[in-house]
Amino acid sequence: MRVVVGDAAWVLIDANQSAGPITLYDGPIESQLQGDLGNIFAPSRLYGYVWTSGPQAVIRYYAAHRLDGGDEVPICAVARLGLGQLKKLPQSKPGTAVLEHHRATVYVVDQFR
Repeated sequence: MRVVVGDAAWVLIDANQSAGPITLYDGPIESQLQGDLGNIFAPSRLYGYVWTSGPQAVIRYYAAHRLDGGDEVPICAVARLGLGQLKKLPQSKPGTAVLEHHRATVYVVDQFR
């Protein structure tokens, strides 16, 4: 796939919400690449999982699906906190994360920590 640890790209956090603020729920998520991630070209989909229990949302991605007819491929990537992108707003209720921004940066990692 020519994706290496440290590769990064912008991602639309939730493919179904294209403007902030957005609300995320604990559980599966489908995101959309806004830029190429190695050999995974935008607007491919990333599939992962969201956790909302802390002060910010945590999103880990385990699969990518290129929209050019390619197969789903395994990846190990995370959305990272930068410029407050994943910080929960005060109106977030338990099991949810209301985020001001609808985009974040996704980074390829070698393992989840």
